[in-house]
Amino acid sequence: MPAQADAYPRFKIYQGTTLLGGSALESNDPPMGVAWGQFIAAPAYAALQEQVRALTGTADQSSLQLQVYHLDQPVPAMGVSLQDYSAECGAEAIEISVLGIGYPLYEQLFPHAVAAYLKAPG
Repeated sequence: MPAQADAYPRFKIYQGTTLLGGSALESNDPPMGVAWGQFIAAPAYAALQEQVRALTGTADQSSLQLQVYHLDQPVPAMGVSLQDYSAECGAEAIEISVLGIGYPLYEQLFPHAVAAYLKAPG
């Protein structure tokens, strides 16, 4: 991974070898294996931004071939998507969603979210 990746939060989002940005993936749904959060764009994202905006809200973004990395290792997932509402709502309105992260990896990546889920009543 390029050295510039260290400037972004703990999860890095790539298209091929191009760093698009990062996220803390601060929101979680443990039983579904889903994590999402604010996307912090790298300069290279600008070249893809219009294509992402056109696909925002669609079910299939596989054509973008997005991959999430943690500690320089790919995170296996069923899907990665970006929702970019920055034109309407400002730069902070870009979100990344990672769907279908399997266990036990999900618990290793998000131990606090899994613990909170297991403690929740019901």
